[in-house]
Parts: sequence; structure tokens; C-alpha cells
Amino acid sequence: MHRALAAAALAALLSSPAAADPFVEALETALEAYAEGDLQWAEDELVEAQRVLGMMKTAGLAAYLPDAPDGWTRELDEAAGGGMLGMMGGGVMASATYSGPDGRFELSLMADNPMVAQLGMMLGNMAMITQMGGQIERINRVRFLREDRSLRAIVAGRILVTAEGADPDLMIPVLEEMDFRAMESFGG
Repeated sequence: MHRALAAAALAALLSSPAAADPFVEALETALEAYAEGDLQWAEDELVEAQRVLGMMKTAGLAAYLPDAPDGWTRELDEAAGGGMLGMMGGGVMASATYSGPDGRFELSLMADNPMVAQLGMMLGNMAMITQMGGQIERINRVRFLREDRSLRAIVAGRILVTAEGADPDLMIPVLEEMDFRAMESFGG
């Protein structure tokens, strides 16, 4: 029965026009291995498919990082979504460093991580933040916690936006270029 289902799923995948899609290729290989009874290879290919999907999600999240302002440079951190998130409960991360004549700072986005949910409870409680002496900075209808050299906010209850390493007034113009409304639908 399982082999018949695997064969049917494989036939459906093979008939779809997804040439050179590494995610689909890994799934097809996993189904082939499963149909042949090679469960270890099937599992390895499913892990590969998951890795490819994670890379796609990281690239999708990185698309929300704005371009560098005039006279500045932006360097994307290609390793930002790596193994540390696995140890922190999963999720996806994208990061860039912005450098200019007035300074340098990092802007990072972390989505779908349990730590983000916990921070969301704190950052969502504006009364608690102001009672503790924290400052609120509103940027494009999103409330950021403003600290000495950082700005933090939670978007859509699942994406942590962090800018740190410079005076907040230097980082705010870059954050103002972000489309937080579009970010709410990240990941489909």
C-alpha cells in the first residue's frame, strides 16, 4: 500500500513542470528511494529538501532588508540563517551590515523562532516598557523599543526586527525604508 502511494506521488511530481528546482528534485529522490525501500536515503533527501526550503525562506526574508542609503554600503550576511537557529528552537534569519560615513550598524530579521514569541510578549507591552524607563519609537506604524544603540520591534507577532550598533537616529532612516505591512505576510 505504501509503495503504491509513493509511486502515485512520484508520478504526480514527475508530471509537474519543475525542472531544475532543487526542492522538488530532493522530494522526487526521496520518493524514489522510499519506493525502492531505501528508507535512509529517503530520509537524507527529505533533510536536503528541508535545507533547501530553509534557504528559500532565508532569501525571502532577506528581501525585506532595504538597500543602503546614498553614500552607504550594505553587506548581506550569507551565514545569518545557519545552525544557531537550530539550537535556538528553529526559525529563519536574515541580516545585513550597513556602513557609511557616519557609522556602521547591523539590521537583522528573525522569524518563527520561540525566542521571538517570548520577546513579542515583552515588546508588545508598551505600558511595561515605559514604566521601566524604555522609550518607544514609531516607525511606519510599528512600535520599536529604543535603547542606547539599538531599536527592536516585533512585526506580525512572529518577526523580530533588530537594528543595533549605532545611534538610533542614524538607523531610523534605513528602518523607514522597510515595508512592514508586506512583511506581515512573509512565508505565505
